[in-house]
Amino acid sequence: MAFTLELGQTAPDFRLPATDGKDYSLADFDDAKTLVIFFTCNHCPFVIGSDENTRATANEFKDGGVRFVGINSNSVHVAADDGFDGMVQRMAEHRFPWVYLRDEEQSVALAYGALRTPHFYVFDGERKLVYTGRGIDNPREGDKATVNDLQRALAEHTSGQPVSQPLTNPIGCNVKWIGQDAHWMPAEACDLVFAPS
Repeated sequence: MAFTLELGQTAPDFRLPATDGKDYSLADFDDAKTLVIFFTCNHCPFVIGSDENTRATANEFKDGGVRFVGINSNSVHVAADDGFDGMVQRMAEHRFPWVYLRDEEQSVALAYGALRTPHFYVFDGERKLVYTGRGIDNPREGDKATVNDLQRALAEHTSGQPVSQPLTNPIGCNVKWIGQDAHWMPAEACDLVFAPS
């Protein structure tokens, strides 16, 4: 069995606290025709380098019923900057157009099979997975990106077309797992087969 959620599978439910002081579950996004859930954090240079690209994509599709949800699952024991207070500060500073959730126990990261930060999952109206992988091809230096796989997937999906490349390799830092070193990945993750990216 693959570590990461596979195409066609249903989005696992969750209930997590957000930087706006509320708790959110999957049902709180029922109004979204398309839901983008992505695993992110505060400190990763690949996140920092591509957040403005992600913002632009979120803004491009918001009027088409697409909503974005960011989830930070990183262990503060591995990356101290990824605590909840840092999340609140980052959202106050940057005012990103997504809800930012804290997955302290990492149960949601495990349910989705999050590999890196950032790692994107796009779900249709029935919350079936239609795309997973990277946002752009150069997230560390977003201004130098030449391919935006997330934007293309959303453009195709929201116009009623099948996603032409529904699976790509996420590019970024490893999710920082509790009790593991910073570069640890689950053994099952090594068996994933992604389309060339």
